[in-house]
Amino acid sequence: CCLWSLLQLVYPYDFRLTEKEKTSICYLSFPDSYSGGLGDTQFSFRLRQSGGQRTAHYEDDGEYNREAPLTLQRESAHYFGYVYFRQVKDSSVKRGYFQKSLVLVSRLPYVNLFQSLLQLIAPEYFDKLEPCLEAVCNEIDQWPPPVPGQTLNLPVMGVVMQVRIPSRVDKPGSSPAKQFNQENLLPAPLVLPSIHELDLFRCFQPVLIHIQMLWELMLLGEPVVVMAPSPTVSSEMVLALTSCLAPLRYCCDYRPYFTIHDSEFKEYTTRTQAPPNIVVGVTNPFFIKTLQHWPHVLRVGELRMSGDLPKQVKVKKLAKLKTLDTKPGIYTSYKTFLHKDKTLIKRLLKGIQRKRPSEVQSALLRRHLLELTQSFIIPLEHYIASLMPLQRAITPWKNPPQIRPFRQEDFLKTLEHAGPQLTCVLKGDWLGLYRRFFRSPNFDGWYRQRHREMTQKLEALHLEAICEANIVAWMKDKSEVEIVDLVLKLREKLVRARCQHLPVKEETLRRVGLYIETVIGSLPEDLQAVLHHP
Repeated sequence: CCLWSLLQLVYPYDFRLTEKEKTSICYLSFPDSYSGGLGDTQFSFRLRQSGGQRTAHYEDDGEYNREAPLTLQRESAHYFGYVYFRQVKDSSVKRGYFQKSLVLVSRLPYVNLFQSLLQLIAPEYFDKLEPCLEAVCNEIDQWPPPVPGQTLNLPVMGVVMQVRIPSRVDKPGSSPAKQFNQENLLPAPLVLPSIHELDLFRCFQPVLIHIQMLWELMLLGEPVVVMAPSPTVSSEMVLALTSCLAPLRYCCDYRPYFTIHDSEFKEYTTRTQAPPNIVVGVTNPFFIKTLQHWPHVLRVGELRMSGDLPKQVKVKKLAKLKTLDTKPGIYTSYKTFLHKDKTLIKRLLKGIQRKRPSEVQSALLRRHLLELTQSFIIPLEHYIASLMPLQRAITPWKNPPQIRPFRQEDFLKTLEHAGPQLTCVLKGDWLGLYRRFFRSPNFDGWYRQRHREMTQKLEALHLEAICEANIVAWMKDKSEVEIVDLVLKLREKLVRARCQHLPVKEETLRRVGLYIETVIGSLPEDLQAVLHHP
């Protein structure tokens, strides 16, 4: 990661940003509209990388991404920015205010970890400036790389932050806090229960009765604008929305905080084409006019926790979104496919009446969304698994059979006996929801990921079949050309298995290597020399 102080300095020094990226970071590091509030605020943004691929800070991106949950993979085309902004009165400054932001830039979506880190660093930095930042960066430089499944102790400024990096094999919905290793550390560590999970109940408090609609909009990759009074509310709401689908990955673009100075401003505000599949968070009232043509606009006020159910925003017609003093609401003509879950609202209300802690309410809400997503995805998982060729159809000396094509109508026929109704009590037009989902980037992303995993599994099974075969018997009636062709194909498979980290045992790869040597040893010496030194 990289720490940024509005073009005054960048750490580490060798971190390279294009001029376009520098300009974007500058604009995204400050509130876009006037805020009279004094003090410190934190928010986050997501920035499209410009200028092509660059070398990653860590070389183990592939290994990390294979073991991390899909929702926490390191991004290759975007940066995340985590901002700590301070505004205080200062008569020595021409404008009468001291305004400065410290920004941590990373490819990892660890919002809790990095915002907690900034809470430790930023106040010291504003007081002591550059020497403080240099010392902190030297400490961070000594941190181990994030390894999914491991608990890390991260020392910084006399504090040890303890975090667990989630793994793909974690049980969905399990509590990260219960998976910590308790060590006798002195001083006692600052334990973060999660590196990325937000307080969903606090974020969604004004829209709890519409959680069903918002989940559907996210699932279908619909264009959504979040209009908020501050970058903090904007970024938290956008991140909460995109996390609704876990463990399914949200495959569309999203911008937790977006300003009129952004390089994509014209692309998003043009009326000559349909709005892109993106969730965008804004604070400048100017966007009410420029984004009027978007199909779904969520206008929210300041998030304030109180002892009662917060006032719930209403669903309103888009035509009413015209004036700068537009009231909070969901401005859309969207009709949900599924009915509301009134049981959830009752449970949350009961929690409010009993003064249940916000983290417990959040866990309840997260569990509901997880079960809803799983009910939707499980039939798709069962169907796509049925497209995999049978293991007995995989023979050693032929290319592995193809995965059968995904036929939408065939899948829809399976829903009568194996649909979401088996695991979900919600009624509604599930078939219509699936048909819409097939047209969304989220279906495309899910299908590509699963197809890639199944193809790799087929390759792994084919290598295992080769290991079990009698290669000497196969070679008896084969010509030199066929045997050389086999050597080249086996080598190619071995290289691919290692490069793509296929799910193959190391013993299998070792045996394939020995097979190659056995085959080469059966050939004339001149061919052996060529194959040993291609």
